[in-house]
Amino acid sequence: MTTIDEIRDNFEILDEWDDRYRYVIELGRSLEPMPEAEHSAANKVQGCVSQVWLSKRIDRENGTPVLKYRGDSDAHIVRGLVAILLSLYSNRSPQEILATDALVVFDEFGFREHLTPQRSNGLRSMVERIRTDAREALAEAS
Repeated sequence: MTTIDEIRDNFEILDEWDDRYRYVIELGRSLEPMPEAEHSAANKVQGCVSQVWLSKRIDRENGTPVLKYRGDSDAHIVRGLVAILLSLYSNRSPQEILATDALVVFDEFGFREHLTPQRSNGLRSMVERIRTDAREALAEAS
């Protein structure tokens, strides 16, 4: 998976939004395929115009819970947004997730001006879903 730092570096060298959109779509294509069984109602993110699924697994091997995600969408650009979110949040502890504001990162990349209000709402729904998972994992761990 591409790291958030690699994505940040690539965004810095892409000046045109057409190129940035193509890059986001390419990130979506690089997502690990999500098994069909995980395209379930339980994994579907509410509040997205496109269909979006996020499945989580909690790894507790070293005592601290680590949340691992897979994601998918039926829209190319949204699938790319999912890839960026997973680079920020997957394989992280609940504390790391709650300390990371994805919306600030997306603003840094310039998405606020370039996403439709519906896509922005969907992005917020995905972030809130992951943050809720992190809060629940913390509550279970204590």
